[in-house]
Amino acid sequence: MSVQIALLRGINVGGNRLLPMVELRAVLEGLGARDVRTYIQSGNAAYRGDLDGDDVADAIFATNGFRPDVLVIPLDSYAACLATNPFPEAESDPKVLHLFFLASPSLIDEANLHVAKGLRERFVLTERVFYLHTPDYLSGSTIAPKLEKLLDVAATARNWRSAGKILEMAHGLAGGH
Repeated sequence: MSVQIALLRGINVGGNRLLPMVELRAVLEGLGARDVRTYIQSGNAAYRGDLDGDDVADAIFATNGFRPDVLVIPLDSYAACLATNPFPEAESDPKVLHLFFLASPSLIDEANLHVAKGLRERFVLTERVFYLHTPDYLSGSTIAPKLEKLLDVAATARNWRSAGKILEMAHGLAGGH
């Protein structure tokens, strides 16, 4: 069984769309996932199995009454996203480095993104990840609040610290590979 990572978007924020991680683990296990682990309350899971994000979202809807966006990424693909971080010098302050995992490739003209970014912000758009370095933190970002609209694709973000912890958790399932 392969190791997968599920990233949920927009749960447990501001008291809305509440999904305790014990319930997320139960949903994933009910769909056949094994050795399910979660990290913090924002919807990060690693497990053994081959689940589809739509199936996970449908199961959450059936048990909790809302349907979150669920992005499922194989461990090797997720690890590659972190390994190819274009801003390694920003890793020492993980709160200023963010990875926006894209539900599908964005086909937009990057020139529109450059117009929307703040003076000190830097980004790199790849097929599946939008890397954003925000020296003034995410709360000071001019591009982050409108990023999904600009990209015309759903995305879910994790800061560098969370992204790394999720990778560690998933590697633990894979035996450290």
